[in-house]
Amino acid sequence: MNRAVGEGVLGRTGLAVGRLGLGCAPLGNLYEPVSEQDAEGTVRAALTGGMRQFDTAPRYGNGVSEARLGRLLAGVPRSQFVVATKVGYHVTESSVEPDFSYDGTMRCLERSMARLGVDRVDIAHVHDPDDHEQEALTGAFRALVDLREQGVVSAVGAGMNQSEMLERIVARVDVDCVLLAGRYTLLDQGALAGLLPACEARGVGVILGGVYNSGLLADPHPGAKYDYRTVPPDRLATALAIQEICARHGVPMKAAALRFALAHPAVSTLVVGARTAEEVRENLAMAEAAVPCEFWTELRAAGLLPQEVPTP
Repeated sequence: MNRAVGEGVLGRTGLAVGRLGLGCAPLGNLYEPVSEQDAEGTVRAALTGGMRQFDTAPRYGNGVSEARLGRLLAGVPRSQFVVATKVGYHVTESSVEPDFSYDGTMRCLERSMARLGVDRVDIAHVHDPDDHEQEALTGAFRALVDLREQGVVSAVGAGMNQSEMLERIVARVDVDCVLLAGRYTLLDQGALAGLLPACEARGVGVILGGVYNSGLLADPHPGAKYDYRTVPPDRLATALAIQEICARHGVPMKAAALRFALAHPAVSTLVVGARTAEEVRENLAMAEAAVPCEFWTELRAAGLLPQEVPTP
């Protein structure tokens, strides 16, 4: 098994998620279509490389990601993978409707399990409740906690692109984990002072997504994506400055992004998207690449990293 994925337990849950998991938004044709052949190759490469954790959601292609993942994991012993999905949105082929109510959550997860072909879900996250905080607190989270007590769900979490609401959720709800996308990366350490210490203190596992910030930390260039939109000039300038230091030290930028994200003690695991087997294998290799201490020292000296952030 690849050492990059061979370890990693999710907080207090005991779930062996590995340090690197597969983000399955691309299987839902994010940005561009993914063929059935490439989807199959992606999942097979993840399994062959030792990945155990597969993160999906109804919103990823309006159910396409879940259905594909279910087909591709069929026949794999259930003990050999951890599946995470999300609630909060009802999807059809042509629509997405938010619903964070108790009953809506029950229906949402039931449909997800049918698409995935499973009778239980290892991790169920409340998905992007940004504009529905109160309803999520009284409805969706209560439903997931009940399902956890029934053994249908092993771990209850919340997945968001912001750390502030996640910090409030950790304080108010008995969650097992959080999935934070894009807010603890080489470009953005917004979760450093609040969310990460709160999770560490409570034994809440932290899953990081979006560690390439939608691809900017993989290939910075004008017109690149950052947080799913075209990158603004200031973020591009920072990414290019990091890239220059990477080049000076012979460090692949993807390796720097992955190694940085894994270095914080509160972080249990990363989920990284891929649309081909080659991308999976590259991510696995980048997670093991050597990054010299001098690289991190220069990033700090250049003001590109705060002095207090943990580094490998």
